[in-house]
Amino acid sequence: MNVVFAGTPVFAAVALRALLAAGFQVPLVLTQPDRPAGRGMKLQGSPVKQLAQEHGIAVAQPRGLRLDGRYPDDAAAAREALQAAGADVMVVAAYGLILPAWVLSAPRLGCLNIHASLLPRWRGAAPIHRAIEAGDVETGITIMQMDEGLDTGDIVLAEPLPILDHDTTGSLHDRLAALGGRLIVEALELAACGGLRPRPQPAAGVTYAQKIDKHEAAIDWRRPAAQIERQIRAFNPAPGAWTTDPSGGVVKVWAAAVEPLVSEAAPGTVLSAQGCLRVQTGDGALRLLELQRAGGRRLAVAEFLRGHPWPDTAVLGGGPLVS
Repeated sequence: MNVVFAGTPVFAAVALRALLAAGFQVPLVLTQPDRPAGRGMKLQGSPVKQLAQEHGIAVAQPRGLRLDGRYPDDAAAAREALQAAGADVMVVAAYGLILPAWVLSAPRLGCLNIHASLLPRWRGAAPIHRAIEAGDVETGITIMQMDEGLDTGDIVLAEPLPILDHDTTGSLHDRLAALGGRLIVEALELAACGGLRPRPQPAAGVTYAQKIDKHEAAIDWRRPAAQIERQIRAFNPAPGAWTTDPSGGVVKVWAAAVEPLVSEAAPGTVLSAQGCLRVQTGDGALRLLELQRAGGRRLAVAEFLRGHPWPDTAVLGGGPLVS
Protein backbone atom coordinates (compact mmCIF):
# COMPACT_ATOMS: atom_id res chain seq x y z
CA MET A 1 0.00 0.00 0.00
CA ASN A 2 1.35 3.39 -1.04
CA VAL A 3 0.91 5.99 1.70
CA VAL A 4 1.39 9.72 1.23
CA PHE A 5 2.03 11.37 4.59
CA ALA A 6 1.17 14.96 5.54
CA GLY A 7 2.40 16.30 8.86
CA THR A 8 4.80 18.72 10.47
CA PRO A 9 5.71 18.52 14.21
CA VAL A 10 7.08 15.78 16.45
CA PHE A 11 3.58 14.34 16.98
CA ALA A 12 3.40 13.64 13.25
CA ALA A 13 6.98 12.38 13.00
CA VAL A 14 6.20 9.67 15.57
CA ALA A 15 3.38 8.43 13.33
CA LEU A 16 5.54 8.52 10.20
CA ARG A 17 8.24 6.54 11.98
CA ALA A 18 5.64 3.92 12.98
CA LEU A 19 4.42 3.59 9.38
CA LEU A 20 7.94 3.12 8.09
CA ALA A 21 8.74 0.57 10.79
CA ALA A 22 5.60 -1.37 9.83
CA GLY A 23 6.82 -1.60 6.24
CA PHE A 24 4.42 0.75 4.47
CA GLN A 25 5.70 2.40 1.32
CA VAL A 26 5.79 6.19 1.69
CA PRO A 27 6.79 7.74 -1.66
CA LEU A 28 5.91 11.34 -0.70
CA VAL A 29 5.72 13.53 2.40
CA LEU A 30 3.95 16.89 2.60
CA THR A 31 5.05 19.23 5.36
CA GLN A 32 5.12 22.93 6.24
CA PRO A 33 7.84 25.17 4.74
CA ASP A 34 11.06 25.57 6.71
CA ARG A 35 10.84 28.03 9.60
CA PRO A 36 13.46 30.09 11.47
CA ALA A 37 14.46 28.34 14.70
CA GLY A 38 17.16 28.30 17.34
CA ARG A 39 19.35 31.09 18.63
CA GLY A 40 20.55 32.02 15.17
CA MET A 41 17.00 31.86 13.76
CA LYS A 42 18.24 29.85 10.80
CA LEU A 43 15.75 28.11 8.55
CA GLN A 44 15.06 24.61 9.82
CA GLY A 45 13.04 21.78 8.36
CA SER A 46 10.19 20.31 10.37
CA PRO A 47 10.68 17.06 12.34
CA VAL A 48 8.68 15.28 9.62
CA LYS A 49 10.90 16.68 6.87
CA GLN A 50 14.05 15.66 8.72
CA LEU A 51 12.76 12.11 9.18
CA ALA A 52 11.69 11.87 5.53
CA GLN A 53 15.12 12.98 4.36
CA GLU A 54 16.77 10.37 6.58
CA HIS A 55 14.78 7.73 4.69
CA GLY A 56 15.20 9.21 1.21
CA ILE A 57 11.53 10.15 0.85
CA ALA A 58 10.52 12.94 -1.51
CA VAL A 59 9.31 16.05 0.31
CA ALA A 60 6.86 18.72 -0.87
CA GLN A 61 6.42 21.93 1.14
CA PRO A 62 3.56 23.91 -0.44
CA ARG A 63 2.57 27.17 1.23
CA GLY A 64 -1.03 26.47 0.27
CA LEU A 65 -3.11 23.75 -1.37
CA ARG A 66 -6.01 25.68 -2.87
CA LEU A 67 -5.70 25.88 -6.64
CA ASP A 68 -7.63 29.16 -6.58
CA GLY A 69 -5.92 30.46 -3.45
CA ARG A 70 -2.94 32.62 -2.59
CA TYR A 71 -0.34 30.12 -3.80
CA PRO A 72 -1.79 28.42 -6.91
CA ASP A 73 1.64 27.41 -8.25
CA ASP A 74 2.45 25.61 -4.96
CA ALA A 75 -0.93 23.87 -5.06
CA ALA A 76 -0.48 22.79 -8.68
CA ALA A 77 2.99 21.39 -7.96
CA ALA A 78 1.63 19.51 -4.93
CA ARG A 79 -1.17 18.03 -7.04
CA GLU A 80 1.33 16.86 -9.64
CA ALA A 81 3.51 15.27 -6.93
CA LEU A 82 0.51 13.58 -5.32
CA GLN A 83 -0.66 12.16 -8.65
CA ALA A 84 2.84 10.89 -9.42
CA ALA A 85 3.03 9.15 -6.02
CA GLY A 86 0.05 6.96 -6.87
CA ALA A 87 -1.13 6.99 -3.28
CA ASP A 88 -3.73 4.54 -2.03
CA VAL A 89 -4.28 6.69 1.05
CA MET A 90 -3.03 9.88 2.66
CA VAL A 91 -2.29 9.93 6.38
CA VAL A 92 -2.57 13.37 7.97
CA ALA A 93 -1.25 14.31 11.41
CA ALA A 94 -0.92 17.91 12.63
CA TYR A 95 -0.11 19.10 9.12
CA GLY A 96 -1.11 22.74 9.54
CA LEU A 97 -2.87 23.33 6.21
CA ILE A 98 -6.55 22.86 5.40
CA LEU A 99 -7.03 20.14 2.78
CA PRO A 100 -9.32 21.21 -0.08
CA ALA A 101 -11.67 18.79 -1.82
CA TRP A 102 -9.20 17.85 -4.55
CA VAL A 103 -6.72 16.57 -1.96
CA LEU A 104 -9.36 14.68 0.05
CA SER A 105 -10.49 12.79 -3.05
CA ALA A 106 -7.09 12.24 -4.67
CA PRO A 107 -6.04 8.98 -2.94
CA ARG A 108 -8.09 5.86 -3.65
CA LEU A 109 -9.01 5.45 0.03
CA GLY A 110 -9.15 9.15 0.85
CA CYS A 111 -7.38 10.81 3.78
CA LEU A 112 -7.09 9.45 7.32
CA ASN A 113 -6.38 11.89 10.14
CA ILE A 114 -4.75 11.14 13.49
CA HIS A 115 -6.54 13.39 15.99
CA ALA A 116 -5.46 13.71 19.63
CA SER A 117 -8.86 13.46 21.31
CA LEU A 118 -11.90 11.23 21.45
CA LEU A 119 -14.06 12.94 18.85
CA PRO A 120 -16.42 14.73 18.85
CA ARG A 121 -14.90 16.17 22.05
CA TRP A 122 -12.15 18.70 21.37
CA ARG A 123 -12.33 19.19 17.65
CA GLY A 124 -9.82 21.81 16.55
CA ALA A 125 -6.29 23.01 17.04
CA ALA A 126 -5.37 22.40 20.69
CA PRO A 127 -7.10 19.24 21.96
CA ILE A 128 -4.33 18.22 24.39
CA HIS A 129 -4.09 21.61 26.09
CA ARG A 130 -7.84 21.97 26.38
CA ALA A 131 -8.43 18.49 27.79
CA ILE A 132 -5.98 19.11 30.66
CA GLU A 133 -7.24 22.65 31.23
CA ALA A 134 -10.84 21.43 31.46
CA GLY A 135 -9.99 18.73 33.99
CA ASP A 136 -10.88 15.79 31.73
CA VAL A 137 -9.99 12.42 33.22
CA GLU A 138 -9.36 10.82 29.84
CA THR A 139 -8.63 11.66 26.25
CA GLY A 140 -7.42 9.45 23.43
CA ILE A 141 -6.71 9.09 19.74
CA THR A 142 -9.27 9.07 16.96
CA ILE A 143 -8.43 7.90 13.46
CA MET A 144 -10.88 9.79 11.28
CA GLN A 145 -11.87 9.63 7.61
CA MET A 146 -11.42 13.26 6.66
CA ASP A 147 -14.12 15.38 5.05
CA GLU A 148 -14.32 19.12 4.37
CA GLY A 149 -15.52 19.97 7.90
CA LEU A 150 -13.43 20.77 10.97
CA ASP A 151 -12.70 17.31 12.40
CA THR A 152 -16.21 16.16 11.51
CA GLY A 153 -15.40 13.03 9.51
CA ASP A 154 -16.40 9.45 10.28
CA ILE A 155 -14.53 7.59 13.02
CA VAL A 156 -12.41 4.68 11.81
CA LEU A 157 -10.72 3.74 15.09
CA ALA A 158 -10.58 5.29 18.55
CA GLU A 159 -8.84 4.35 21.77
CA PRO A 160 -9.02 6.14 25.14
CA LEU A 161 -6.03 7.17 27.24
CA PRO A 162 -6.26 8.29 30.88
CA ILE A 163 -5.06 11.77 31.82
CA LEU A 164 -2.88 11.38 34.90
CA ASP A 165 -2.95 13.85 37.79
CA HIS A 166 0.58 15.00 37.00
CA ASP A 167 0.25 15.10 33.21
CA THR A 168 1.41 18.20 31.39
CA THR A 169 0.68 18.88 27.75
CA GLY A 170 4.24 17.71 27.08
CA SER A 171 3.91 14.34 28.82
CA LEU A 172 0.41 13.66 27.50
CA HIS A 173 1.51 14.67 23.98
CA ASP A 174 4.22 12.01 24.01
CA ARG A 175 1.86 9.24 25.13
CA LEU A 176 -0.77 10.26 22.60
CA ALA A 177 1.81 10.42 19.80
CA ALA A 178 2.86 6.83 20.53
CA LEU A 179 -0.78 5.71 20.61
CA GLY A 180 -1.47 7.54 17.35
CA GLY A 181 1.41 5.76 15.67
CA ARG A 182 0.12 2.39 16.77
CA LEU A 183 -3.50 3.08 15.78
CA ILE A 184 -2.71 4.42 12.31
CA VAL A 185 -0.71 1.27 11.56
CA GLU A 186 -3.68 -0.80 12.72
CA ALA A 187 -6.05 1.28 10.59
CA LEU A 188 -3.97 0.85 7.44
CA GLU A 189 -3.63 -2.87 8.02
CA LEU A 190 -7.42 -3.05 8.22
CA ALA A 191 -7.75 -0.88 5.12
CA ALA A 192 -5.43 -3.20 3.18
CA CYS A 193 -7.86 -6.07 3.65
CA GLY A 194 -11.07 -4.05 3.35
CA GLY A 195 -11.74 -4.22 7.06
CA LEU A 196 -12.38 -0.55 7.87
CA ARG A 197 -15.84 0.17 9.26
CA PRO A 198 -16.24 3.97 9.51
CA ARG A 199 -19.04 5.26 11.73
CA PRO A 200 -20.46 8.77 12.03
CA GLN A 201 -19.43 10.87 15.00
CA PRO A 202 -22.05 11.20 17.75
CA ALA A 203 -24.16 14.34 17.50
CA ALA A 204 -23.88 14.93 21.26
CA GLY A 205 -20.76 16.02 23.10
CA VAL A 206 -19.21 18.31 20.49
CA THR A 207 -16.62 20.74 21.90
CA TYR A 208 -13.98 22.86 20.20
CA ALA A 209 -10.34 23.21 21.21
CA GLN A 210 -9.54 26.77 20.24
CA LYS A 211 -5.94 27.63 19.39
CA ILE A 212 -3.93 28.73 22.43
CA ASP A 213 -3.52 32.49 22.71
CA LYS A 214 -0.53 33.80 24.64
CA HIS A 215 -2.73 36.07 26.78
CA GLU A 216 -4.32 32.95 28.29
CA ALA A 217 -1.03 32.05 29.98
CA ALA A 218 -1.31 34.93 32.48
CA ILE A 219 -2.37 33.53 35.86
CA ASP A 220 -5.40 35.19 37.40
CA TRP A 221 -5.14 34.48 41.13
CA ARG A 222 -8.88 35.07 41.55
CA ARG A 223 -9.49 31.70 39.96
CA PRO A 224 -9.76 28.59 42.17
CA ALA A 225 -6.46 26.86 42.93
CA ALA A 226 -7.51 23.70 41.06
CA GLN A 227 -8.17 25.66 37.86
CA ILE A 228 -4.84 27.46 38.06
CA GLU A 229 -2.99 24.20 38.67
CA ARG A 230 -4.57 22.72 35.54
CA GLN A 231 -3.70 25.88 33.58
CA ILE A 232 -0.05 25.49 34.61
CA ARG A 233 0.05 21.87 33.44
CA ALA A 234 -1.89 22.63 30.24
CA PHE A 235 0.56 25.38 29.22
CA ASN A 236 3.68 23.33 29.95
CA PRO A 237 5.88 23.33 27.84
CA ALA A 238 4.31 26.20 25.85
CA PRO A 239 3.47 28.99 26.21
CA GLY A 240 4.15 28.64 29.95
CA ALA A 241 1.82 30.04 32.63
CA TRP A 242 3.19 33.21 34.20
CA THR A 243 2.71 35.75 36.95
CA THR A 244 4.56 38.85 38.08
CA ASP A 245 6.74 38.72 41.19
CA PRO A 246 6.70 41.31 44.02
CA SER A 247 9.07 43.56 42.04
CA GLY A 248 6.96 43.38 38.87
CA GLY A 249 9.18 40.97 36.95
CA VAL A 250 7.67 38.16 34.90
CA VAL A 251 8.02 34.67 36.38
CA LYS A 252 6.87 31.49 34.67
CA VAL A 253 5.29 28.82 36.85
CA TRP A 254 6.01 25.31 35.61
CA ALA A 255 4.61 23.16 38.42
CA ALA A 256 2.32 23.63 41.40
CA ALA A 257 0.13 21.70 43.83
CA VAL A 258 -3.24 22.54 45.34
CA GLU A 259 -3.42 22.97 49.12
CA PRO A 260 -6.83 23.35 50.81
CA LEU A 261 -5.72 26.14 53.14
CA VAL A 262 -8.26 28.53 54.62
CA SER A 263 -7.14 32.15 54.59
CA GLU A 264 -8.74 35.58 54.47
CA ALA A 265 -5.87 36.96 52.39
CA ALA A 266 -6.57 38.49 49.00
CA PRO A 267 -5.95 36.34 45.90
CA GLY A 268 -2.29 36.54 44.83
CA THR A 269 -1.01 37.08 48.39
CA VAL A 270 2.13 35.12 49.30
CA LEU A 271 1.16 33.16 52.43
CA SER A 272 4.58 31.64 52.97
CA ALA A 273 7.94 32.13 51.29
CA GLN A 274 10.25 30.34 53.74
CA GLY A 275 11.56 27.22 52.02
CA CYS A 276 8.28 26.73 50.20
CA LEU A 277 6.01 29.15 48.40
CA ARG A 278 2.26 29.21 49.01
CA VAL A 279 -0.03 31.69 47.26
CA GLN A 280 -3.67 32.45 48.02
CA THR A 281 -6.14 32.00 45.17
CA GLY A 282 -9.83 32.65 44.81
CA ASP A 283 -10.48 29.27 46.39
CA GLY A 284 -7.70 27.54 48.34
CA ALA A 285 -3.96 27.96 48.09
CA LEU A 286 -1.42 26.92 45.50
CA ARG A 287 2.04 25.67 46.44
CA LEU A 288 4.43 26.67 43.68
CA LEU A 289 7.04 24.01 42.90
CA GLU A 290 9.08 25.16 39.90
CA LEU A 291 9.72 28.73 38.72
CA GLN A 292 11.72 30.54 36.06
CA ARG A 293 12.67 34.20 35.82
CA ALA A 294 13.00 35.79 32.38
CA GLY A 295 16.32 34.71 30.89
CA GLY A 296 16.97 32.22 33.69
CA ARG A 297 16.70 28.48 34.19
CA ARG A 298 13.81 26.50 35.57
CA LEU A 299 14.46 26.08 39.27
CA ALA A 300 12.87 24.19 42.13
CA VAL A 301 11.26 26.72 44.47
CA ALA A 302 13.78 26.28 47.31
CA GLU A 303 16.66 27.08 44.97
CA PHE A 304 14.72 29.91 43.36
CA LEU A 305 14.02 31.56 46.70
CA ARG A 306 17.67 31.38 47.74
CA GLY A 307 18.57 33.61 44.81
CA HIS A 308 15.37 35.65 44.69
CA PRO A 309 13.66 35.77 48.10
CA TRP A 310 10.04 36.88 48.19
CA PRO A 311 8.63 38.51 51.33
CA ASP A 312 5.64 36.99 53.08
CA THR A 313 2.41 38.93 52.42
CA ALA A 314 3.73 40.20 49.07
CA VAL A 315 1.12 40.21 46.31
CA LEU A 316 1.73 38.60 42.93
CA GLY A 317 0.32 39.98 39.72
CA GLY A 318 -0.97 38.31 36.61
CA GLY A 319 -3.45 38.92 33.88
CA PRO A 320 -7.14 39.66 33.58
CA LEU A 321 -9.67 36.93 34.17
CA VAL A 322 -9.97 34.82 31.01
CA SER A 323 -13.42 33.33 30.65
